[in-house]
Amino acid sequence: MNLPMFQGFGKSLMMTVLSEVGDRTFCVAAILAMRHPWSSVLCGCLSSVILTTTLSAVIGWAAPNLIPRELAHHITTLLFFGFGLWSLWEAYNEDDDDNEELEQVEKELDAAPKDTTGKGPKGKEGSKVAEDLKKQRKPFLTNFFSPVFIEAFSVTFFGEWGDKSQLATIGLAADENAIGVILGGILAQVLCTVAAVAGGKSLASKISERLVTMASGVLFLIFGVQSFLSTMY
Repeated sequence: MNLPMFQGFGKSLMMTVLSEVGDRTFCVAAILAMRHPWSSVLCGCLSSVILTTTLSAVIGWAAPNLIPRELAHHITTLLFFGFGLWSLWEAYNEDDDDNEELEQVEKELDAAPKDTTGKGPKGKEGSKVAEDLKKQRKPFLTNFFSPVFIEAFSVTFFGEWGDKSQLATIGLAADENAIGVILGGILAQVLCTVAAVAGGKSLASKISERLVTMASGVLFLIFGVQSFLSTMY
């Protein structure tokens, strides 16, 4: 691993860990693992975060080829400063004992429509009708993947898409070695997801969102200062 790749790997690893620990997708993995087979939840969540990390890094890698590299660098610097100040502001306004993210995710998962296709009229004829209806309503993807895998994948994917960590990954890949960013991001996502699935809701509830958010804000500002100084030398 050469120096640029190692630098991209290290930055991506630190940034992703501090952005993902205790966030929405972390809580999703923790709660789903308590309600469903952990292996399906782990595979679904990991598949989703690996895909989003790779796509984000590819977008960031392509950005300097679409716009001037100097402009891409300035945009990345502004992103780091913006995310740093945003994170510190969130940390300042958060209650250290508040698990709002965890509670919100749990409510949303509880409010999700439940599968009731297995219910129907009683008796042999009713069972046959219910079975036919179940087959007709069965989504196409469930022929290849379990419903738990699909739920874990889709909830994680849409939770990741467009959030702060994804945008930061795009900016980082535009400024650093994209392969290093992908490897660091994937390793960080694997560590966070495995911790969430293994620790469950009890671990998620013990994480200080305020402390993690503050640490990520400081890290973003450090990246911003480093990126700014690199334009001056």
